[in-house]
Amino acid sequence: MTATTTERLHSLDFVRGSALLLGIVFHAGLSFYPSEIPTWIVMDAQRSEPIAWLGFVLHTFRMATFFLLAGYFGRMVYHRKGAGYFIRSRLKRIAAPLAIFLPLNLVAITVLLIWAMMRQYGLTMEQMPPSPPPTLETFPWTHLWFLYVLILAYIAMLVLRLPIAMLDRGGKVRAGVDGLLNTLTTSSLSPLLLALPVAIALYNQPGWNEWMGVPTPDTGVVPNTPAMVTYGLAFWLGWQLQRGTNALLPFKRFWPLFLVSGAGAIGICLYLVDGQPGAMPTLEGREKMIFAASYALAIWYLTFAFIGMAIAFFNGENRVTRYIADSSYWLYIIHLPIVLAMQIWIFDWNWSAEAKYAFILGTSVPAMLLSYHLLVRYSFIGNLLNGPRKRKA
Repeated sequence: MTATTTERLHSLDFVRGSALLLGIVFHAGLSFYPSEIPTWIVMDAQRSEPIAWLGFVLHTFRMATFFLLAGYFGRMVYHRKGAGYFIRSRLKRIAAPLAIFLPLNLVAITVLLIWAMMRQYGLTMEQMPPSPPPTLETFPWTHLWFLYVLILAYIAMLVLRLPIAMLDRGGKVRAGVDGLLNTLTTSSLSPLLLALPVAIALYNQPGWNEWMGVPTPDTGVVPNTPAMVTYGLAFWLGWQLQRGTNALLPFKRFWPLFLVSGAGAIGICLYLVDGQPGAMPTLEGREKMIFAASYALAIWYLTFAFIGMAIAFFNGENRVTRYIADSSYWLYIIHLPIVLAMQIWIFDWNWSAEAKYAFILGTSVPAMLLSYHLLVRYSFIGNLLNGPRKRKA
């Protein structure tokens, strides 16, 4: 491993943590979307188009970025430590947190949902709508769905690589794939090829709400097709990119072009929906096709730009960025009930939407960081999420 690669890993770790933290920024703004039909558990008395636009942009690339880097780091662990260690570490870092924290989040969100119905709509316990019966299609993953999908991606990669290794003992096929990927990633037009399957999946998704982009696979044992295509492709790309020492350097070279192209694609999407968030599909025919293609391009252009900027500006070890990366996993796991409780609490305050949004983030994030430092970082929970860490004398 070269020095360049070692430096780059710090930036990638920071990007992975930032992608999770941007999820907090995204969820904190959902109650302020100016939609006539409720799109969130509680809808604030004040609404904001800029907050909705910010959420639209963040939702475009943050999870694709996360899954690309999950694949990148996943292959690194696999080939440094072996299959046995890889499986044990994924069970500890991914499966165990899902099994532990999913029930706790479900209980908290259920209680908050009841509180929201009472606060916003004045319902009593007797008037609460019945919960849908649990089925394979309605099983709730909450915001921890990414752990479940990540487990599926690990399983798929382990299953698929076995016959490939057996049939390609000399490594010629994989060497050819390396060459193809090198050509792909060194081209500024590479997102075009990656966007094609995503655009097709989005366009053909029944009842697709364009504003919400890739449908969140937060319910159901079988994730929806656009999510599987988008995040599965991102994970596979990250896994393959790790095969090459300098495979991510073109991201650093082309990030300004990727950023401008992604912004242009986002602009087309917002123009087609008049910049208005909605809870229902609004486009048909050619406009829907253009939106799907533009959105798919925005996913990859902004993902590559985000990674490229991190490599360009955060390519060395830094205590602050490292701390952010370490804490992000815990913060994301616990954030939704906390953010939701604050949204319910302040929904009828006579403040502007932007002031409320800043208040939610400005109070919840420091409190969660404090909980990480005092309760998690050096505890068995921190060991579970990030590995053991000793206090400095």
